Amino acid sequence: MGERKINGNRVSFYVDMECILCSVCSDAAPNNFRMSDDEDHDICFKQPDGEEELAQCYEAQENCPVEAIGDDGPSA
Repeated sequence: MGERKINGNRVSFYVDMECILCSVCSDAAPNNFRMSDDEDHDICFKQPDGEEELAQCYEAQENCPVEAIGDDGPSA
């Protein structure tokens, strides 16, 4: 599967192990973040598909209290 692009840019969100399972991300972007199967942290299970989901993922990233959401950033 090729890299995901929105408006020509690759997007790659992830949640690192700093996650405290506060659910801020899954509340902001439920189509992209959820609790892990181990139920000890949240995960990004799907990269954003469209501008609305992208905005929700950035909202989740901005509001994460421990800055556990990363984004490898847009890449042309």
